[in-house]
Amino acid sequence: MSVAERVPAPSLTLPGAALLTAVACWWAATVTFALPAYVLPSPVAVAARLLDSPGLYATNALATARRVLLGGSVGVLVGASLAVLVVHVPVARRALVPYLVAARVLPKIAVAPVLLIYLGTGATTGLVFVALVTFFPMVVSTVAGLERPPATHHDLFDSVDAGPLRTFLHLRVPHALPDAFAGLKQATTLAVVGSVVAEWVVSTEGLGALILFALEDVQTDVLLAALVVLFALGLALYGLVALLERHVLWAYGHARRSRA
Repeated sequence: MSVAERVPAPSLTLPGAALLTAVACWWAATVTFALPAYVLPSPVAVAARLLDSPGLYATNALATARRVLLGGSVGVLVGASLAVLVVHVPVARRALVPYLVAARVLPKIAVAPVLLIYLGTGATTGLVFVALVTFFPMVVSTVAGLERPPATHHDLFDSVDAGPLRTFLHLRVPHALPDAFAGLKQATTLAVVGSVVAEWVVSTEGLGALILFALEDVQTDVLLAALVVLFALGLALYGLVALLERHVLWAYGHARRSRA
């Protein structure tokens, strides 16, 4: 039986209808109120702008995607590694978990000036900022997932002398996957936001930089076209993570357990 048969894909009918309705309302507003293009261009004008300069948006989308993937990968890997350390080393848990939880309420944009002071205005600052915004949701969610197995399951593994490595691979990891993927999906959306913020401050390329330039020149159609591409990029990255989650959870039997 295939993954698609075991784990039904979410229906795209209602989201597609909602998107078409929003675009129709947008178009109707521009026609009904005769809004000037610099205030709110029509969907047709934005689509024409996209088709007129596809290379401009593709180049900047690739720059943003590269920053999201590189910085986000670092943040996710460091966050997951720290979660494993926290769960297995009691001293590290007592020392770090209160700060990890408290740091989630700290606005990450407030850290940007500190990064500018110590790392300058190069590409490294943007990558570190993206890694920082993805790190916290990943580590907190993964810690919660790794601690999810009940004590009776640990007792069962201890009774057969499973050892720390087998207990980690066959008990903690399968139970942690849903929480870890929840953190990964949150980290993906935050990475896109973090990349745009970084491009506003330290970069002249990327969709965030394009949005800023369009705002300065009051080119509303260019700004909205960049937002459309950014929305599509974020949706594609989130969809890839959701697809990966679907396959991995099925491989570990979560779908079978949820139906039991």
